[in-house]
Amino acid sequence: MEAAMGLMRRMPPKHSETALSALLSLLPDHSSDLLSQVDQPLQVLFDEESGKEFISCEYNRDADSYRSPWSNKYHPPLEDALYPPAELRKLEIEANEVFAIYRDQYYEGGISSVYMWEDDNEGFVACFLIKKDGSKTAQGRRGHLEEGAWDAIHVIEVAPEEEGIARYCLTSTVMLSLTTDHESSGTFSLSGSIRRQMNMDLSVSEGHLCNMGKMIEEMEGKLRNSLDQVYFGKTKEMVCTLRPPSEVIMRLPDSTGLRKGDASIR
Repeated sequence: MEAAMGLMRRMPPKHSETALSALLSLLPDHSSDLLSQVDQPLQVLFDEESGKEFISCEYNRDADSYRSPWSNKYHPPLEDALYPPAELRKLEIEANEVFAIYRDQYYEGGISSVYMWEDDNEGFVACFLIKKDGSKTAQGRRGHLEEGAWDAIHVIEVAPEEEGIARYCLTSTVMLSLTTDHESSGTFSLSGSIRRQMNMDLSVSEGHLCNMGKMIEEMEGKLRNSLDQVYFGKTKEMVCTLRPPSEVIMRLPDSTGLRKGDASIR
């Protein structure tokens, strides 16, 4: 199991589904652990009743059906399915409305879904999902990418309140993949994933949703900076080292000319 998790951490996101399927065939006894611990690129389904798209993943799956956060119904229909209690469902509806505004402001589109359920410690768990297709044939408004996808998964475990204070444990994963195909630069592909955790004890006077929103906003800022430094920064450094830009080459001293000058002096 440890070797399988190590392999999945090193697998490009666009190949993770194929790799996971192969591991499930090799390790059928660990299928539940693999499905619960391995994050895969998010998929999208359509809720005909609400007329909206929603994200399907392990966090809203029951058997082979997926629950829509808009209509609270499973697709395809499922008998004896699991649903959040009334109070938690009310918070889930509000979270989906607020998170849709957050998505539009930060991502300029995309699809978001929020799911909540009770845990075994009298608290609850909330999962905030965002999927943005940045390819020029989909939601890419600038048209620079041939293919591009951003999948963000934020899972927050909320412990029971104690004297007006609740403990929040946030685990965030971002999977990024992009491909460019331009005449000046050729074909370039970059993909990877990053995961971080954050724990905070916060007052619930402003409500759970406000606290969770602040944590997600702060975490996404850190993740974007890490991706910029690790993936784009290191890639740019390597490319410029192997293939210096023309303006850098022009500033390099002409070693041949120096040798000629030395010879003429002598």
